[in-house]
Amino acid sequence: MRIVIAEDAAILRDGLAQLLVDRGHDVVAAVRDGDALRAAVAEHVPDVAVVDIRMPPSFTDEGLRAAIAIRRERPGVGVLVFSQWIETRYAAELLATSSSGVGYLLKDRVADVGEFLDALTRVAKGGTALDPEVVTQLFGASRRGNALAVLTPRERAVLGLMAEGRSNAAIARRLVVTERAVEKHVANILTKLDLPPSEEDHRRVLAVLRYLDS
Repeated sequence: MRIVIAEDAAILRDGLAQLLVDRGHDVVAAVRDGDALRAAVAEHVPDVAVVDIRMPPSFTDEGLRAAIAIRRERPGVGVLVFSQWIETRYAAELLATSSSGVGYLLKDRVADVGEFLDALTRVAKGGTALDPEVVTQLFGASRRGNALAVLTPRERAVLGLMAEGRSNAAIARRLVVTERAVEKHVANILTKLDLPPSEEDHRRVLAVLRYLDS
């Protein structure tokens, strides 16, 4: 993968870049603020950008606002927000800018390097990777329950794991069911949420967005 990193802390920025390079990826730029991030993406057009939220000059939400701009300007570039903060003001807007290639992970909840790299790969390929704590704080369990009342408890559990970016095989392992059972649940979810087959839309991602926006 070709990757741009935006992280204001020099040690974290260099450490993440070295980790990715050691695993065979190409870090085409590593920058410390939102403006430099947008410039680097425009110049290199990477597969994915790893973006912290709080960067210079105000250390509030520059990274997230830059990520939103990137998704609008270059929707083919994946964006993985990687931060210790959950910023609700702009996070929902980021997730609504496109139906693919977005992620939001919390630094202190990533268990190991493999988990991070798996999420980064999914986002680069047009998938999603969302920490469940981010989902909970952004939208709230009660709001999701009202909008998704047509789903069974098991279907809601499957959709929640889909929102985390999990594959059918991973969902099956988590719920201790067969992969065929997960496929059936996913098919039921798509039907109940009125997401018919389409050549233009990724129904699985649209279902996740329906979950997040409900």
